[in-house]
Amino acid sequence: MSLTEGHILNVWIFFSVFLRFGIFTDGQIVYSITEEVNPGTAVGNLAKDFNLNLQDIERRGFQIVSETNRRYFDLNVKTGILLVKDRIDRDEICEQNVKCSLPLEAIVNSPLNIYRFEVNVLDINDNSPIFPTAKTTLNISELAFPGEQFALPSPFDADVGSNSVKSYKLSPNEHFSLDVQSGGEPSVSAELVLQKALDREKQPVIELTLTAVDGGKPPRSGTMQIIVNVEDINDNIPVFSSSGHLSILSARCQYLPVV
Repeated sequence: MSLTEGHILNVWIFFSVFLRFGIFTDGQIVYSITEEVNPGTAVGNLAKDFNLNLQDIERRGFQIVSETNRRYFDLNVKTGILLVKDRIDRDEICEQNVKCSLPLEAIVNSPLNIYRFEVNVLDINDNSPIFPTAKTTLNISELAFPGEQFALPSPFDADVGSNSVKSYKLSPNEHFSLDVQSGGEPSVSAELVLQKALDREKQPVIELTLTAVDGGKPPRSGTMQIIVNVEDINDNIPVFSSSGHLSILSARCQYLPVV
């Protein structure tokens, strides 16, 4: 037997089995539900969407067969309706992926038919932004010029899309503002911008609060405390008072040695 004849025989065997046991139906059916819905929530009517006869689907053993995602869903064989069986945590299943789609398969026997479909799990705003630390410290010199920027830790938000971090707020103060940068979905970061020169002699430590706000409705937020330590420079020269006592004159100049 030649290679060509063997190939033809294999194809013939495949189609014989295919016709004997049934067909695979790749229906372009996609259902959508939000995460965390209650068990028993209806997802969709499989019997209706796949044009199955309700009178005999129970007799033919209509059932979900997908091993990976079967635990989340159940099928009412009397109605053909797909139901939520177990709690679905989208953040656990799909992590930071924008799309969270669960592929599933259902079968009926006599003849055997396999139906493929998907359930798209939609995100809800059930997580608040969390900074990697509750407090961060910045050491900034008195010589820093207005306009200089200082990187800040970014928060983590387990939610995606419109429910991820969208904006930042800084507590009112006279020295700093925020520069918010968008690096594309879902990355939004913020940097501290010096607006007014620092003076350690007047204010050695500045305490600020940074708030990250997501785009959910209602929005959720997380905060982080920023401690700015103003580093001293030698900008004061020692002088004697008229009484002979040593005092400090604030001059905003470099130390000059005595000649």
